Amino acid sequence: MGYVLHALIADDGLLRAATGDIAEARVVPLRQGLSLVPMTDDLFDAVTDGGPADALGFWRLPGGFDELLARWSAHGPIAYAEAEYFAGTGEQRAAVWADGALALGPLESPPGPGDPEAVGPISLALRRLGARSSPGEDEFQSVELNRHRSTDAWLPPT
Repeated sequence: MGYVLHALIADDGLLRAATGDIAEARVVPLRQGLSLVPMTDDLFDAVTDGGPADALGFWRLPGGFDELLARWSAHGPIAYAEAEYFAGTGEQRAAVWADGALALGPLESPPGPGDPEAVGPISLALRRLGARSSPGEDEFQSVELNRHRSTDAWLPPT
């Protein structure tokens, strides 16, 4: 079974204000006051400036979107995160913008199982957003990013 996520993550109020005029953006609550906006094909098309989609080494960061994230981050930190796993093997990437600039990353995990004690890029980004973990779980689990296994599964029913 696989896991695929491409999403913005930030404080719920920040995401709702920042994406309020983008009809294709769907804000989905997480735990600890955070929310995510799945980077769907429709949202990608709505926010891209037509430039290359591989900015900063991400698979699905729309062209020019990093500049918009920098502007939004003037109101609070905002992360862009990607994860793709199948049968326990895969990669994740994350970056955080804050105060109008790239503040963390982009971070990338190496392919393969890696060190089980290592903190993943998404958990590090979540820490920068203020997420805290409980004993026996990481920030990824504590905000419930493991609730769904695909980006589209995060979309509320229409």
